[in-house]
Amino acid sequence: HSRKALASELAATAVGEVLARFLRAACMFCCWSVSEPPLAPGRWRRRSLTSGPRLVYRPEPLDLHLGMFLPTLLNQATPEQMDRFFTPAWNLQIIGTYAQTEMGHGTHLRGLETTATFDPATQEFVLNSPTISSIKWWPGGLGKTSNHAIVLAQLHTQGNCHGLHAFIVPIRDMDTHVPLPGIVVGDIGPKFGFSEVDNGFLKLENVRIPLDNMLMKYAKVEPDGTYVKPPSAKLTYGTMVFIRSMIVGQSALALAKSCTIAIRYSAVRHQSELKPGEPEPQILNFQTQQHKLFPVLATAYAFTFVGQYMKQTYNRISGDIHAGDYSGLPELHALSAGLKAFTTWAANGAIEVCRMSCGGHGYSRSSALPDIYVEFTPTCTYEGENTVMMLQTARYLLKSYSQARGGQQLQGSVSYLSRLQPQPVSAGVPPLNIQDLASLVQVYQLRAANLVELAATSIQQELQLRRSQEDAWNSSAIDLVRASDAHCHYVVVKLFADKLRQVEDPAVTSVLSTLALLYSLHGIASNSGDFLKAGLLSVPQALQVSAHIKELLIQLRPNAVALVDAFDLNDKRLNSVLGRYDGNVYEHLFEWARHSPLNASEVHESFHKYLKPLRSKL
Repeated sequence: HSRKALASELAATAVGEVLARFLRAACMFCCWSVSEPPLAPGRWRRRSLTSGPRLVYRPEPLDLHLGMFLPTLLNQATPEQMDRFFTPAWNLQIIGTYAQTEMGHGTHLRGLETTATFDPATQEFVLNSPTISSIKWWPGGLGKTSNHAIVLAQLHTQGNCHGLHAFIVPIRDMDTHVPLPGIVVGDIGPKFGFSEVDNGFLKLENVRIPLDNMLMKYAKVEPDGTYVKPPSAKLTYGTMVFIRSMIVGQSALALAKSCTIAIRYSAVRHQSELKPGEPEPQILNFQTQQHKLFPVLATAYAFTFVGQYMKQTYNRISGDIHAGDYSGLPELHALSAGLKAFTTWAANGAIEVCRMSCGGHGYSRSSALPDIYVEFTPTCTYEGENTVMMLQTARYLLKSYSQARGGQQLQGSVSYLSRLQPQPVSAGVPPLNIQDLASLVQVYQLRAANLVELAATSIQQELQLRRSQEDAWNSSAIDLVRASDAHCHYVVVKLFADKLRQVEDPAVTSVLSTLALLYSLHGIASNSGDFLKAGLLSVPQALQVSAHIKELLIQLRPNAVALVDAFDLNDKRLNSVLGRYDGNVYEHLFEWARHSPLNASEVHESFHKYLKPLRSKL
């Protein structure tokens, strides 16, 4: 039960070190650095917005200042506003947050009630929270830390409402930190996870700010109140797109940490008997344990590459936007929304699989898995509730589908809707090579195209019943979410296949190809109904998929520990007794227990206060 058990795993493969080098290069997704050691247990580093100093990360009050306040200024502030706000914010004189969500309104942004009414007489905006449901709710750092907030509010000028716009609102005195007049602000209280973060509320009561506190890089209000609209309405939501793109990388990191812990522990833990009278084997030798953990491992690699792609795509389209080209913004918005939902849903469930696969010790916080779950699971809700995110992606898919049916050639992730016709059941089952990744990519394409067409057909049928467009959409929402899920699943499989072509080392390519096949086939097995109903899979082929998954588990077994070691997550970063690199789990588990706060004294005060008096009365 030591590192020797894990060392024997690495000895079985010659690709461990090459994998580690490859993953260190590939895992620079979003703004997370995975290759540098942390400064303290349980913390990892996040890159600053430029080449400046690196900051330690756990969920903390400054997260929205760094992750949303500063990026919003970079993307939406004028040069003059950058001088006024960004430099002080970079130096932490201004500490900001991003106040969008309201008590009664979350993902449906058009429903936000906070108002910003322009007063031309004073050249000021007057901000108000007109109802109890309009109180800003949830922004991290708002409760006690921030002295400024970027507030999303409905812009009113010259008697017209022009929708949501961003305003920089001072909320606390820069010297005393006392809330400013008209500002009612505080912490919302304990919640599930993020205990270190002072998520807050903000009520605005006739708060006046200068005209140039509206972020006006794109949309503008002239001194006479004239409104100049932006080139694209989606530019207002650029910060959310950035965060959603980043969350895809966070999903990969959470999965990498979870499966590293579970697989390392499964190589150390010996339990039960495969054959009577023989020593207890490593639980990683049990097929059921492999079937739990190896698909999670494959998903962690897949999401790593997707996170990298999203970072590159965001940077590319952001560059195009700065150059005046807004054509890529709709796809970026749809892709970031869909993949945010797809990856966080999958990761949320997979973290729990890893925890349960560690048996009783998985319940202990010494494993780090309960903390990983609690810190990660809010991603399914914040920056857009996942079902609503899938429906936003569906709108883009249906629009693209309509364009493709009209003969328009599509580009990007939806280009398959132009090239491929959904496969009718009557056409028979196409030849499917379950050992060929290109064949699997094609069948995922066909599944996505089929479900997009089914969703479009459902809406048309509802409209023929003389229902309104809105009612037809709601009556088809289940189909729309399934279509978005299938589209995102196809994108992930395709990106995994694309990544393999960039790998030059044959040994690494071989192992990653096995992972890619496992990810793709496990997805078919888990969604076999879609493929069977679309005529893309026969029952014998479905049986072949299940059989080949078992073969892939056997192939991955010798490389399992090397594959998680390749994530290069050191012990401080994992902060897990079960996932220790040296494999000395039991010694350190006992030591961890000995340091429990209840063991600070041999006889706890509760004995003298409660138990002893109780015994004396018996």
